[in-house]
Amino acid sequence: MIDSASLLTALALGFFSSAHCVGMCGGIMGALTMAVAPQATGRKAAIIGCYNLGRILTYTLIGVLVGALGLQFTQAGAGPALRILAALLLLAMAFYLADWWRGLTRIEALGRSFWRALQPLGQRLLPVRGPWQALFLGLIWGWLPCGLVYTALSYAATRPGALAGGTFMLAFGLGTLPAVIATAAAAERMAALARSRLVRSGAALALVVFALWTFSGALGGHAHHDHGAEAPSSSAPSEPSDPSHHHHHH
Repeated sequence: MIDSASLLTALALGFFSSAHCVGMCGGIMGALTMAVAPQATGRKAAIIGCYNLGRILTYTLIGVLVGALGLQFTQAGAGPALRILAALLLLAMAFYLADWWRGLTRIEALGRSFWRALQPLGQRLLPVRGPWQALFLGLIWGWLPCGLVYTALSYAATRPGALAGGTFMLAFGLGTLPAVIATAAAAERMAALARSRLVRSGAALALVVFALWTFSGALGGHAHHDHGAEAPSSSAPSEPSDPSHHHHHH
């Protein structure tokens, strides 16, 4: 019960969020590539690939947990409330991408104490010398407090269960890949494009539309309460993201 509209939403959400983060995640990508000789392109690709695999696996795992928890809330009658929360966070993300309002960063405080416990583990893996280190670093870095990722998770919570929540976050993580890999490859033109005011404003407008769609699903959800309140929102895209998780923290 994983609809294509939801997956497209997740991919777009990941891509839009990485459009924000691509200019700010140079620190971690630099740390991954600087330890490798410039001519060792195969090794560099393996390290970057493993780091991103770890990061996306963490997103997927959290999506599974959030999807399972969200299903419990939905069955208890709180489905419309979850969708309204997701829509509000989508709006906050849109304002953040467009530089209209940066309140989204405040919700990052929610994960900060947990991150303080994890961060030393990540630091111990630097500098990264090989793919296994990169994989574990990605698994840890996926927990980095990020309002954009939290927005995606709020939408994953409106999916019908653990599998759907995990699949949504997997698609979200895949959506962040193009911009993150372009950054690692020093593809300046693409990075500049992702940072451009026009692209960010376009992404923000798309998110506003997704948020309104999610609101409408929540309002229509009351009529479908007894069916898990999923039908109206399963085609309602809502975006959050990430990815792109490395931003102002570096």
